[in-house]
Amino acid sequence: MTGSPAPAAPFASGMLLALSSAFFYGVQISFARMAANDGVTGPLIVGWRTVLMILLALGVMAVLRTGPAVPADERRAVAGLSLASAFVALCYVSSVAYIPVTVAAVIFYTFPVLIVLSGPWVDGRPLTGPLIGVVLLAFVGVVLVVGPALSDLDPLGVALAAGASLSATWQFHAGARARKTGTTAKLFWVQVAMLPLAVVAAFASSGTVSPSSFAFSPLAVALTIGLYVVALALQLPAMARVAPAAAGLAFCAEPVISAVSSTVLLGERLSGIQYVGGLLVVAAIIANVVVETRAAPLRAVAAEGGE
Repeated sequence: MTGSPAPAAPFASGMLLALSSAFFYGVQISFARMAANDGVTGPLIVGWRTVLMILLALGVMAVLRTGPAVPADERRAVAGLSLASAFVALCYVSSVAYIPVTVAAVIFYTFPVLIVLSGPWVDGRPLTGPLIGVVLLAFVGVVLVVGPALSDLDPLGVALAAGASLSATWQFHAGARARKTGTTAKLFWVQVAMLPLAVVAAFASSGTVSPSSFAFSPLAVALTIGLYVVALALQLPAMARVAPAAAGLAFCAEPVISAVSSTVLLGERLSGIQYVGGLLVVAAIIANVVVETRAAPLRAVAAEGGE
């Protein structure tokens, strides 16, 4: 079954949500690095963040008098979204134990390309020259921003990063099919799927699941968790409003924002080529908006003619 094309207004709001989500994801990673520098491991933060988000989702549902129910025709999509999100987190976090973070980022951010290439088989959207050009431009920009040193790579690390990319592709396609399920319900099920993986990863990295080490960097931990919650809450509705390819391209802004935030917050420096890469990503996102805006009326006319 193919999804119907989104009108211009939902597309615009969806892109705004996606870009806002990418911004908060990009900034929170700098605070995660601050926490790591103070001895607080990432998996431990993820584990307790997952517990907190489950409680938060339950609290919101209690206040709104709703529940985590999912429409019968979207249960498969929400299950796929939840499992894919869990595998993205597990594979991506695990990959950096074997390969440099920059290399893992480049491999992971092949997912917008995979979304575009899988589109004809998953949602029936045809491959077009402009779309292929835009996604390749964005990927080149990401490569320039993170500047990897591709040497002496551990095959396991490469496989894990590739697994994260494939899972992200699945995540965006599944999210686009869960349009009727509420954001809170999605958030709840994503975290339920992630909880067992997060607990195992936290214990493996820290030898404990106690949050006592949070006292060494309370502000950085709080901002890491808080910004992630905001980012995920924005990402889930974004994936239901715009096509997977468009949403994936919007998230190419995340490593650019991460690089800029690390410069501002951590004192790291960007090279000239990284600035060029960032501009290419921005150009790709703008080009994608233009392409989608022009193509939407044509797809709407075609859809009406096919009815």
